Amino acid sequence: MGVQRKVAAVAAGVATFAALNWVAAQASRRQRYAGARLGRLESRWYRVHGLRMHALASTGRPRWREAPVVLVHGLGVSSRYMVPVARHLAPDLQVFAPDLPGFGLSDKPGTVLTIRQLADALAAWMNAAGLERAMFIGNSLGCEILAELALRHPERVVSLVLQGPTPEPAARTASQQIWRYIVTGQYERSPLSWVSASDYMICGVRRFVRTFRYMLEDRIEDKLPKVRHPCLVVRGTRDRIVSQEWAEEAARLLPNGRLSIVPGAAHAINFSYPREFRRAILPFLVDSTSRPAAMTAAPAMREGVLHQG
Repeated sequence: MGVQRKVAAVAAGVATFAALNWVAAQASRRQRYAGARLGRLESRWYRVHGLRMHALASTGRPRWREAPVVLVHGLGVSSRYMVPVARHLAPDLQVFAPDLPGFGLSDKPGTVLTIRQLADALAAWMNAAGLERAMFIGNSLGCEILAELALRHPERVVSLVLQGPTPEPAARTASQQIWRYIVTGQYERSPLSWVSASDYMICGVRRFVRTFRYMLEDRIEDKLPKVRHPCLVVRGTRDRIVSQEWAEEAARLLPNGRLSIVPGAAHAINFSYPREFRRAILPFLVDSTSRPAAMTAAPAMREGVLHQG
């Protein structure tokens, strides 16, 4: 079975599972947010190299006036995938979560962008958003994009949080990745499957499959030793996509890296375990910048504001 057929079969299974889980989603959401101090997010629009890019941005005055935090989503999904951790971080830090070109509400270029092109698009979006430098949090494929960003645009990066960095060198085939994804799914919380399935449909099979191939071809292990910024690798103990051995190796490869483990969490800690994720990364984010950097987004294109929560 070809990669495209395998991915399509998995997507169909995810969609079915998502429909069955939808009823439980609201109760799970209330449990996940219970007692937490949450920030609010709004939609903002920017013009980047002729494309409209959408991003969620926190509102209100954060507790710390450090550099802003930019959240970079994983394969096939969008800024919606980063909403839980964004809302948990927003009371403390200024937060942005862009939809990379081709994903979510952002425009879709005719060609599918490579890892390098996605990193360049992220840097161009920062220009449009008025962000000189930022701290970054990436999940899965987002970690690959951030490693590329740190090498191509080092002046834009204050620090990196690499949560569940892919692909693990020992599992660089489509079959291995799909199987690990299926196994890990049982440990995630609703409504992740619904969000993922709907974002996959918006992204489209062709773009998903091509980006998946770019993900597998990207040798992040060759890039990490060249990243000089403060970096925190984060892994959940139930993550079957990223093994403990690879998480430890990734942290060792980074000249200024360290490792944090979140007990009981799986691959999408940013979505399923946002409170625990915030607890694991906030001290690192606050300590990784030596001076306040109060940077705000330019008005850019703000066609319709959507408040989350």
